[in-house]
Amino acid sequence: MSIEIDILNGDASWPIAQPLLSAVWGRDAAEKPSWAHVKWANANLRVLIETPEDGLVCHVGIYFRTVTWNGQKVHVGGIGGVCTREDRRGRGYATMAIDAAIHTMRANEAVRFGLLFSEPDNFAFYQARSWLPFRGEVYCEQPEGRIRFDYMAPYVFNIVRAPTLGTIDLCGLPW
Repeated sequence: MSIEIDILNGDASWPIAQPLLSAVWGRDAAEKPSWAHVKWANANLRVLIETPEDGLVCHVGIYFRTVTWNGQKVHVGGIGGVCTREDRRGRGYATMAIDAAIHTMRANEAVRFGLLFSEPDNFAFYQARSWLPFRGEVYCEQPEGRIRFDYMAPYVFNIVRAPTLGTIDLCGLPW
């Protein structure tokens, strides 16, 4: 099997990623998730996995941000928009894309920990890949102002540390 893993500029690669994201999280979904109304940040970088046979099969967005954790500024690497084409799941593409994203975050020496937000269906997937539940509170910006972000569960990844308690303020939109 031949695959290609690209890490591209987030805005420039949006036209490539958008059809996959729309296919996975189509607007015509019968049941809208609780986070359907949330305004999301744009990815700084995107991990895209393609195969010669299938084209684009997997996407992971990478976000770099200075947040506050318990009032102290800390630089984090975020992961969001993790998706694999439904007919290509179970082949390790998401794991490869997340590993590439973590490698990219580690290359940014300022990043202290990884942060993502997950729905319950994916908790075991992330925990099996060494992501830890963050049991504190998370705040973010939305058009109406600063809110507590509790639509999805936060998970952290140990790069220099992995705080699992306290308060994180994303100091911007969630990812």
